[in-house]
Amino acid sequence: MPRQGLSILSKTERTVLTITGLSHLAVHAQMLVFPALLPLFHKQYGLGFDTLGLMATAGAFMFGLGAIPAGLLESRLGGRKLLVIYQVGSGFAALIIVTAQTIFQITVGLAVLGAMSSIYHPAGLTILSHRLKHLSKGMSIHGIAGSIGLAVGPLLAGIFAEFGDWKFAFGIWMVWQFFLSGATILLIPNRSSASDSENVTSPNKTDIYSLALYYIISICMGFAFGGFTTYMPSLFASQTGSVFEYIPETLRGGFFTTLVFIGGIVGQTIGGVLGDKYNRAALLFFIVLINIPFFALMGYASGLFLIIVSLMLGIAHFSPQPISNALLAELTSIRQRGLGYGISFFLSFGIGGGIAPAVCGWIAEHYTISAIFPFMAISLLPAVISGPLLIKRFHHSSWNR
Repeated sequence: MPRQGLSILSKTERTVLTITGLSHLAVHAQMLVFPALLPLFHKQYGLGFDTLGLMATAGAFMFGLGAIPAGLLESRLGGRKLLVIYQVGSGFAALIIVTAQTIFQITVGLAVLGAMSSIYHPAGLTILSHRLKHLSKGMSIHGIAGSIGLAVGPLLAGIFAEFGDWKFAFGIWMVWQFFLSGATILLIPNRSSASDSENVTSPNKTDIYSLALYYIISICMGFAFGGFTTYMPSLFASQTGSVFEYIPETLRGGFFTTLVFIGGIVGQTIGGVLGDKYNRAALLFFIVLINIPFFALMGYASGLFLIIVSLMLGIAHFSPQPISNALLAELTSIRQRGLGYGISFFLSFGIGGGIAPAVCGWIAEHYTISAIFPFMAISLLPAVISGPLLIKRFHHSSWNR
């Protein structure tokens, strides 16, 4: 985590941000293990990409679906208790996958893992929104931790698949989660006894119309995220062999996917800096626009050019995360913020990201994997329409920074 970002925080804030950041790292790492293993499952088990897409959808859909009840429970149980439930539940879900003997059992394990992981974002983001003074910077550090998880997950999966047993790629996160649950119980104080830093400018009443526009953007970005994160390892495996033929296919897919998510760390940093200085609604709109040409180019690129375009997409695609998370805190009242985050992640990861693997799996099976990415560019058009409406909504408000 950036030292300069941590230096402005109190000891309690640093503790909270560290544990939530490590939890955020784990949630994204473990959710990307299976996508990185698609080439192996395609060859080892003889499964088509349409079937593999449905398996991935089982986890991705539950990852979004569980966010709504988690958001509702946040106001009753509190983010700290929900965080522990996520950590312990994710650990046991990984245990199901590690001990699975059939494809059906693996699919069940993926669904349980998605359901348990869905608890994290309503819990973690609400904790941060209540306890951090510098929200965009805090969200940026938190987002960077998630991007590290996105980078590490596919890389470790590729290494274990080539040089050991792919089940270790899930087992390592099982141990990680059980360790974090103990740290959360011991080190994060109850909010009633903590020195809260509720300095987010929140409306007394949630702005439903603006929130609806925000959610449209969330669905589109979630759909694009679900499509490209699930099939990017397979794209690298098939389209970079002419340049890096000496690297095994599954490891190649995991390694270059990791590079893209490292680019996402740069994007998170940029988003955190810009989000505290400029109109967040306008930033979100322009970043969505920038994503479109990179998605389109990925469908026609190969070799080194594919890697360069993908790195640029990684920077562009992850830069709005700290901006949008801070933006949602401003759109919702304090009492409804947990639910607001829950609905956001249900729409983003459940509806958008949950449907994408199955839809894109059908495209890959009937056309090519490369065809998925121009389709992702088209899927962002509703967000392009909603963006200016959201900007106009707040044109004369405190959003003009």
